[in-house]
Amino acid sequence: MNYELKNIPQRPVKPRDNGLTMVMDKGLGLKEAELFIDSSAHLTDVIKLGFGTSYISNNLKEKIKLYKQAGLKVYVGGTLFEAFIVRNMFDDYQKLIDNLGLNMAEVSDGSLEINHDKKCEYINKLSKQVTVVSEVGSKEEGIIIHPSKWTTMMKKELEAGSWKVIAEARESGNVGIYHTNGKTHTILIDKIIAKIKVENIIWEAPIKSQQTWFIKQFGSNVNLGNIGVQDVVALETLRLGLRGDTFFQFLPKELLKKQIQ
Repeated sequence: MNYELKNIPQRPVKPRDNGLTMVMDKGLGLKEAELFIDSSAHLTDVIKLGFGTSYISNNLKEKIKLYKQAGLKVYVGGTLFEAFIVRNMFDDYQKLIDNLGLNMAEVSDGSLEINHDKKCEYINKLSKQVTVVSEVGSKEEGIIIHPSKWTTMMKKELEAGSWKVIAEARESGNVGIYHTNGKTHTILIDKIIAKIKVENIIWEAPIKSQQTWFIKQFGSNVNLGNIGVQDVVALETLRLGLRGDTFFQFLPKELLKKQIQ
């Protein structure tokens, strides 16, 4: 940090297992990636090359190399995984991971319906190759998955070899764990955390109000994903109580009493 400030929540040192910030790269150019690394890599743990952007991005291998040199885990979006699966190209997907030098992979079924046992088989195979995250939830608006199904799938995917399970919200933040208006589906989340440890979940939270809700609910070191490249520093201030939305969240009671008096 640039200077001392008391009563700031403690954040784990990287590489960390909790308090993760997963960022969505929707197609940054090489120079843009360099700027992102300069400003935000020290606050970022994982970067996802969103959906199928890696298929058409320029200087792809060079960008992945830059991210890895900055200490980031890098993977291609789950939609791309599904694009390979629907074409019966799983072996090619594994080769792609090696060819690109990725150190992580995502297994999802948000667009494509995949038998869950088969999904867990993919997770298990990939976990022997790289670190795996898997995503639970549909990308389609209005599709409701029963809480017990969410928790059953999450549990099985962790057992199959997932490092973390991702709670789906898309980059729009209006499906899965959110209502169509973007508000948090609190009943669903309460039922999920009753069965699955919070530290094993990455909550997709692309909108500031969603990030604030999770930080207030679970603390500074909640795992958050689908963060925009331009929002990483701002998110960290939310985590540390240095933004109006969480300003009083982590201050000791004696300081709050003084303010009231």
